[in-house]
Amino acid sequence: MIVDQDALWLAGTNCYVVALNGGGPAVVVDAPPDLEGVVGLLRKHDLAATALLLTHGHIDHTGSSGGLARSTGAAVYLHRDDDFLCLDPMSQMRSLFGGMPPEAGDLAPPETLERFTDGSMLELAGLSVEVRHTPGHTPGHCCFYLESEGLLLSGDQLFAGSVGRTDFPYGNHDQLMASMEAKVLTLPDDTEVLPGHGPRTTLAAERRTNPFLAELLQ
Repeated sequence: MIVDQDALWLAGTNCYVVALNGGGPAVVVDAPPDLEGVVGLLRKHDLAATALLLTHGHIDHTGSSGGLARSTGAAVYLHRDDDFLCLDPMSQMRSLFGGMPPEAGDLAPPETLERFTDGSMLELAGLSVEVRHTPGHTPGHCCFYLESEGLLLSGDQLFAGSVGRTDFPYGNHDQLMASMEAKVLTLPDDTEVLPGHGPRTTLAAERRTNPFLAELLQ
């Protein structure tokens, strides 16, 4: 199985490609505003994107989603509660940077979005992916769990040594921690966590060392 990543764009956002083997179909998780970087990760393994799963609607995770869909035909999946973010990238750019940074490229959003909800089981590129709705960082934030592989693609919910920020508009710390308790900490300790930023970790390591989880584990 192939699970590869590259940290792209200004925020060093992790884009992942997941596939059963090289030369076949793949699922992409998150698409920062660097279409060339996303496509390069697919080409590295001779993969064809059939689906793009967006953990949430922030621009550093969705910026090239429209471009990837148009260039590859990949279906783009997002929780409906984050439509207002994904479909209005320019508002995010103005809020963050006061305009359009030159590195952003084409930010036109996807023309259509496929839907999932909490508990959805997606069968994509030969993979079974469970959707876990984890609001808090954004209203529609979701993690993607591949039980057979023991993998959790956690987006901006859980990081190595930290958790997602909730000081952005529409963030809610109490909600994020409730999501953590109900949808993340219920998974097995040996689950490998692939976050939206920074290095990979395991749920066991975060239980032992992550100071933000201490209050939930008492």
